[in-house]
Amino acid sequence: MSSRPELKLDDEVGFIKTFHQLEANKNDETVRIFDRGDWLSAHGEDAMLIARVQYKTTSVVKTLGRSPGLPSVTMTWTAYRSFLREAIFRLGKRIEVLQTTGRNQWKVAKQASPGNLQDIEDELGGHIDSAPIILAVKVSAKATEARQVGVCFADASVRELGVSEFADNDIYSNFESLLIQLGVRECLIQIDGTKKDAELHKLKVIADNCGCAVSERPQSDYGNRDIEQDLTRLLRDERAAGTLPQTDLKLAMSSAAALIKYLGVMSDPTNFGQYQLYQHDLSQYMKLDSSALKALNLMPGPKDGSKTMSLFGLLNHCKTPVGSRLLAQWLKQPLMNIEEVERRQQLVEAFVSDTELRQTLQEEHMRSIPDLYRLAKKFQRKKANLEDVVRAYQVAIRLPDFIGTFEGVMDEVYKDALDTEYTDKLRSFSDSFSKLQEMVETTVDLDALDNHEFIIKSEFDDGLRIIRKKLDKLRYQMDAEHRAVADDLNQDPEKKLFLENHKVHGWCFRLTRTEAAAIRNKKQYQECSTQKNGVFFSTTKMTTYRREHDQLSENYNRTQSGLVTEVVNVAASYCPVIEKLAGVLAHLDVIVSFAHVSVHAPTAYVRPKLHPRGTGNTILKEARHPCMEMQDDVSFITNDVSLLRGESEFLIITGPNMGGKSTYIRQIGVIALMAQIGCFVPCSEAELTLFDCILARVGASDSQLKGVSTFMAEMLETANILKTATRESLVIIDELGRGTSTYDGFGLAWAISEHIIKEIGAFSMFATHFHELTALNETYSQVQNLHVVAHIGDADGDTSMKDDSTSNSRRREVTLLYKVVPGISDQSFGIHVAELVRFPQKVVNMAKRKADELEDFSGKNEDVQHVQASKQEVEDGSRMLKEVLVKWKEQVEAENLSKEAQVQRMKDLVMGNEALLANPFFQSVKAL
Repeated sequence: MSSRPELKLDDEVGFIKTFHQLEANKNDETVRIFDRGDWLSAHGEDAMLIARVQYKTTSVVKTLGRSPGLPSVTMTWTAYRSFLREAIFRLGKRIEVLQTTGRNQWKVAKQASPGNLQDIEDELGGHIDSAPIILAVKVSAKATEARQVGVCFADASVRELGVSEFADNDIYSNFESLLIQLGVRECLIQIDGTKKDAELHKLKVIADNCGCAVSERPQSDYGNRDIEQDLTRLLRDERAAGTLPQTDLKLAMSSAAALIKYLGVMSDPTNFGQYQLYQHDLSQYMKLDSSALKALNLMPGPKDGSKTMSLFGLLNHCKTPVGSRLLAQWLKQPLMNIEEVERRQQLVEAFVSDTELRQTLQEEHMRSIPDLYRLAKKFQRKKANLEDVVRAYQVAIRLPDFIGTFEGVMDEVYKDALDTEYTDKLRSFSDSFSKLQEMVETTVDLDALDNHEFIIKSEFDDGLRIIRKKLDKLRYQMDAEHRAVADDLNQDPEKKLFLENHKVHGWCFRLTRTEAAAIRNKKQYQECSTQKNGVFFSTTKMTTYRREHDQLSENYNRTQSGLVTEVVNVAASYCPVIEKLAGVLAHLDVIVSFAHVSVHAPTAYVRPKLHPRGTGNTILKEARHPCMEMQDDVSFITNDVSLLRGESEFLIITGPNMGGKSTYIRQIGVIALMAQIGCFVPCSEAELTLFDCILARVGASDSQLKGVSTFMAEMLETANILKTATRESLVIIDELGRGTSTYDGFGLAWAISEHIIKEIGAFSMFATHFHELTALNETYSQVQNLHVVAHIGDADGDTSMKDDSTSNSRRREVTLLYKVVPGISDQSFGIHVAELVRFPQKVVNMAKRKADELEDFSGKNEDVQHVQASKQEVEDGSRMLKEVLVKWKEQVEAENLSKEAQVQRMKDLVMGNEALLANPFFQSVKAL
């Protein structure tokens, strides 16, 4: 804790007063940080939050002023950057950084939120894993069954605005799909005191479920009176905004007004004439709900142990930041257009079949590409310097290597596809960059890059030439001193004693730590610092040279600043080309990554055959869960999947706990999604129909902190399925109805299943412990029963394959085989799992006894046909039965019949008495 800055203020009382005035207009989601130059501070509730999140203790909090005082905490810039990542990405907070404008006067210098990271990108460094999308939403005032929703969204770092307007149902499932498709990080929702509060609350809950931070905005922000005028100033399109078709979307335009105001776009004149407006079509991508996102493990979770636990982690072998971001986007936007999917598949196949092409791109070319979107952004925001110009140049000179690699492809089957998608575009970009390349080579001193110096060539200016000569002379003197020190210390100047330009100490010497004793107790050598890579020190002469070098370098930079500005401005004009190149290289990176994963899986993936929407079946041979098979110590058991129209549209899977039911149904969802993003799939053969959405209800997702019980959460997710699914959807249901009584749960499970089968007709998989559900296939031919197999050994060591019931108390061991086969399992092996985790034997025995009692109780008279008999019918039946018995007794005694003959005589007497057989009371007795 000693590294934290000390809290010292010149005027504590004045600052406390100013702080309380500032706090009056701050909302709860905002954390305010005060920039004090070399360190930062936070106060009040914000100080307590930082203490808990960053320092994990409140002992770091100090108090300013008299009782009660103002809780305060200080941070170094390193601690501040660490806290920023936690506050923005994990806690969803808004950040304001204030700078002083005079004595106890502060103004907001930087603002940031989960969806708007522009001001703090430099502080976050490379920790932005995906484009931070921010979205504003407005719903129509008419709370009818079909609500109208209008949205406007943007990646605040890219000058584009997307709009969309669509009808939605009462649970806003289309809005939820849109949030997932776009990967929205922050959602602006209007505060409204009218009857629509309930609707706005629904939007907040959905945003929260999708991991979005919610920012409430006043109704006045959504006024669209000035929006056409604002868009006319912002858009590149020179037509008046009023002539654009998107401006007819009134709700979306209201949302655009709120978003533009929130981001402060109009207050920065560099934005004018730079924006593009486009309309997002919700139907071009498969719809996913937040439950499906979790069920299919699409994105990494906070508790994921290994990278391969999520589909993103498994598929992400991208070498560039732009590639990784595009992959995250593709996973949430599976395609609905079969031609587009097949185009991607063709490209993946090209890289799967050509190992050399794939490896050359991954290991040599892609590794050297910087984050081109961030680079373009720096130019756009006038924050670029000569180093950024050199980066753009280094990308430009590498393009011919990319092109040469693609030109070396000999396989005619793939050459056209690769040329269209990559080679032709890269050739065009390379031509566009030729002038930039020429300018950099003419103006920038590329030799100085070896010393990490970014300077203009001295030949460009007489003043620069004079300073350069002095610097060269100085460098010669520094080299001479280097050799002299090496001789004095008897150290090799190439291998042991180095002359380096340290970022803090400037030009000085470094000795490896093993040789550091050479300068001990020698007054002519002054130690600067000891670090991992050695001991830095200097001499009197070198200190003089360093000061002179710093002075000359400063003069050089001052003299060249005008030329640098000119060069940077010219490079900035290449932004559109840099952005387009970023898109092509990101696409290439993801496709190559798909090919890499497909080839390097434990068993290679295959290219699936796809059928257009609404046609064809889904048949998977030897299917595997791609993430599960990658976990350590897992030998994955493959299973076939057959979803056929009219035969097996609705699969009911029963079987033991932990037997693999969940994995089986989830892997089908994962494979369907992989197929629709263009990736190969983990099967030996695969054909799939295109699904319009994947909907899931999986596992007990308790949300008690939000006041939602397990059962309520279950019902909300199921309601979403019933209102959203179509005949072309894929529905995954795992354990439905466990949060309530057995009878209610079974009743709901049956009714829901029947509704999906009869009314919706979606391909569905239902893993359940309600074995009675399997009776559905007696009524509906499109229902198929499957179960997972268990291998059971009894106390005597005998073993048998158990696919179904037969309960006996001698069972001891259950081996789960994870094999899915046709038929029914009518037991869940729950008690065997209890034995597996070593429950006390007394508890296990009691459980078995009670289970047997319940089974006997509920199973007894199961097949009895309950026939209602009147009082008269009971009397008549009793009389006739008594007559038959008397007659039978007389005949048995008279004829001395054997036991078999006695039974046969009774049957003859009963069957010969038609009146008795027809009696309702006798029928019920006979059934017993």
